Amino acid sequence: MDPVTEARAPEPLTDYAHRVSRKVRAFDQRHPLLWDLHFTGFWVTAALIDYTGRGWRHNAHNLDVPGWLLLTLSLGLSVPLLRRRTHPGTVLAAMAPFALVNAWTGAALQAALLQLVVIYHIALRRSLHNLWWATALMLTPVFVSVVRYGEGTWDQQIGSQLMSITVAALIGITVRTRRNYTEALEDRARRLETERDQQAQLATAAERARIAREMHDIIGHNLSVITGLADGGRYAAAKSPERAGQALDAIATTSRQALTELRRLLDVLREEEKNRADLTPQPGLTDLDQLLDGVRSAGLTVRTTTHGTPTLPPGRQLTVYRVIQEALTNTLKHAGPGATAEIELSYEERAAVTVDITDTGNGRRTDDDPLRAGRGLPGMRERTALYDGTLEAGPRPHPEQGWRVRLHLPEETPQ
Repeated sequence: MDPVTEARAPEPLTDYAHRVSRKVRAFDQRHPLLWDLHFTGFWVTAALIDYTGRGWRHNAHNLDVPGWLLLTLSLGLSVPLLRRRTHPGTVLAAMAPFALVNAWTGAALQAALLQLVVIYHIALRRSLHNLWWATALMLTPVFVSVVRYGEGTWDQQIGSQLMSITVAALIGITVRTRRNYTEALEDRARRLETERDQQAQLATAAERARIAREMHDIIGHNLSVITGLADGGRYAAAKSPERAGQALDAIATTSRQALTELRRLLDVLREEEKNRADLTPQPGLTDLDQLLDGVRSAGLTVRTTTHGTPTLPPGRQLTVYRVIQEALTNTLKHAGPGATAEIELSYEERAAVTVDITDTGNGRRTDDDPLRAGRGLPGMRERTALYDGTLEAGPRPHPEQGWRVRLHLPEETPQ
């Protein structure tokens, strides 16, 4: 079939009926009273047509029923439908006397069948045990009619009425079951949507916490290097202008690196660039040499000792890198002139690692030290806790001078 012809194919009847049904239900939800007035008005009109057109005579057992009584019965069996949805049990009880008089007088008005509409709503909106008394209430006029006029056999009259009641009740139960199932699906969809939003919020909070740690590590380290270079350049300016120029060049390079790192992290906060920013690689052990070169250029002598072969996954490499960076940053800030630092890395099997960072400074830390307040030590501990590791930070034992930070990440647990 040609695609254009297929696109213009008539809409299937089931789809059309489903679409119309949705529109009717939507209108009913917006204007329930208006819909009830239309529905009740239709059946009141039908009952009055049956009365005025004398169509009731075709089924009547008694043709001498007064006109005022026929009018009363027609209205009594149709008008109560206005409250069928909110009070179906009350409506059926209100219609029962009219149905009983209808059977007793032999009028046999067809409006009595409107009780089946109420049976449907009882099955749809009320507890199903209400169907027992509702069935008994509807069968009573049948017994009266059979006893009084004796037309037809008991099984025909009772069986026919029971079949009608059963069909009406089954339709109500089916619609009720489908409605409950639809509501359950909608509720589940809402809960899943809420859970998805909560997970997204948690992921956003975790990402922002990671960004805060990265910004603290990067900016704190680079500013400490810049400060050390500036202090060295100031002393060198009077004696060796060439050395002062080198210090200024190093400050410019370090500042550019800090700005680049800062822009990269801030890009993560932009929703439209998040995917691209997340792909940016994090520093690892291969970047340690560059980190140490920057620290040495700031005037801090650093020696490194390595035991074993580094076989760490990227996450553990980042943790080791950031802990070393933070420890050296605080050495630059607080160790004082002439201090040196030493890093000892011990790699073990299954990605276990121990890192010792020591310096020969005065060993004192002020109250505003990031290792005591702020994001320094908490950030290092958070990174360590991700791998069930331990982190120790404090003065070296007497008589040694300086500060010591020790990181240990245990073996990876097989999944």
